[in-house]
Amino acid sequence: MFNAFFCIVQRDLTLAMRHRSDVLTTLFFFVIVVSLFPLGVGPEPELLRSMAAGVVWVAALLASMLALTRMFSDDHADGTLEQMAMTPQPLAVLVLGKIIAHWLISGLPLVVMAPLLGLQFGLASEALLMLTLTLLLGTPVLSLIGSIGAALTLGVRGGGVLVSLLVLPLYIPVLIFGAGAVAASITGLGAEGHLSLLGAILVLAALLSPLAAAAALRISLE
Repeated sequence: MFNAFFCIVQRDLTLAMRHRSDVLTTLFFFVIVVSLFPLGVGPEPELLRSMAAGVVWVAALLASMLALTRMFSDDHADGTLEQMAMTPQPLAVLVLGKIIAHWLISGLPLVVMAPLLGLQFGLASEALLMLTLTLLLGTPVLSLIGSIGAALTLGVRGGGVLVSLLVLPLYIPVLIFGAGAVAASITGLGAEGHLSLLGAILVLAALLSPLAAAAALRISLE
């Protein structure tokens, strides 16, 4: 089972490296959206610092959604998904491997770029560290929850728009606690509560999302 899990992760990463344009599209979208706000708002340090967390988190949320429709669609088109469903290994474990690969491709680059983009808003080092930490906890949740929407809309015409309608309401708690932790760090308040809630959401999503996505995939394949 663990060998199959690691094979799925390695396979998806290898395929992503062969189509680097898809990976770079997500990263460029994130960089451009975050960089436009300081240019549009103007050089007001206090205003930029107050809106930094929300801007970065909204941009990360939207950027992660760009790659959601590709999580299962390519495997569904070439018949790989049916073969995965017929293997003796639990489908939820294989789905978890695809989710982790999706996060490594689309989520981890955003976490790495966030501190550099945060400098445009005049954030202090403590706030930049908190921003990175919240994205490190929150972006896996975006991939986990997004996998359910991607599985439910597999093979549906206009699935990209439908995925957005399904997962955006579920992303709101992650957005609130992620941006709230950075705002609390900037104002000097304790961010431990926000981080604890983000960690709890991550654990809950890691336990339930692969099972829900696997069940949705079986329905879509029937």
